[in-house]
Amino acid sequence: MAVTVKNKEEIEALREGGKRLAFILAEVARAVKPGVSTLDLDNLARKLVEEGGDKSAFLNYKPAGMKRPYPATICVSVNDAIVHGIPNENPLIIKEGDIVSLDMGLNHKGLFTDAAVTVGVGTVDQAGQNLIDATRLALYEGINVIKPGKHIRDISYAIEKYVRPKHLGIVEELCGHGVGYKVHEDPFIPNFCLEEKGEKLKEGMVLALEPMLNEGSRHIKLDADGYTYRTQDGKRSAHFEHTVVVTHDGVEILTQE
Repeated sequence: MAVTVKNKEEIEALREGGKRLAFILAEVARAVKPGVSTLDLDNLARKLVEEGGDKSAFLNYKPAGMKRPYPATICVSVNDAIVHGIPNENPLIIKEGDIVSLDMGLNHKGLFTDAAVTVGVGTVDQAGQNLIDATRLALYEGINVIKPGKHIRDISYAIEKYVRPKHLGIVEELCGHGVGYKVHEDPFIPNFCLEEKGEKLKEGMVLALEPMLNEGSRHIKLDADGYTYRTQDGKRSAHFEHTVVVTHDGVEILTQE
């Protein structure tokens, strides 16, 4: 599928949807406390989506190659879970010191935005906080190089250049992507640098950047539930994501309040 360019009306709808998604994610993040279950978080996300008159982009979404649709509104991935943790099947009780990643997509007026944050629960050890901070800052390193004329590889290089000195594992099998008309569109946006330049960035391209960093090695494994990816070595992982649009002279983050 060719990389798509959105028009002004579509970008305005994505801007509205992005603000709504940012609000919901922030509310769910504030609810992450010891004793709260992942099911509680999913119920809150579903309630907020419905109150806004929108639809979850993930609930009942069946990505290519998956055996069944995703069964929840929000992905909640705890500690060694990298992404796509299912909150409403075998719910977990969140504990002090946990690292919790929240990943969610929103369908607003038929257009999709995607965002993620990772939060520490109560007092998190220094290594865990460093992991969270590095992943968040890696996202912005990637965002900050975006402008027309740059290539996908420039984003990947900026993220990898920032992360490598920190000796964290960069997940290679999972990456950012285009978004807007669908939850997942071309182009793929790796968080490490490939030889090919990738697509040239143009005004109106809408991209979801999402670095996923592991405390240990980069290697991952898939749970029996078919969705949850975990670190192979059992160490912790963090995940941040924004949906952005390439502007005439730079970039705008759509998924912020």
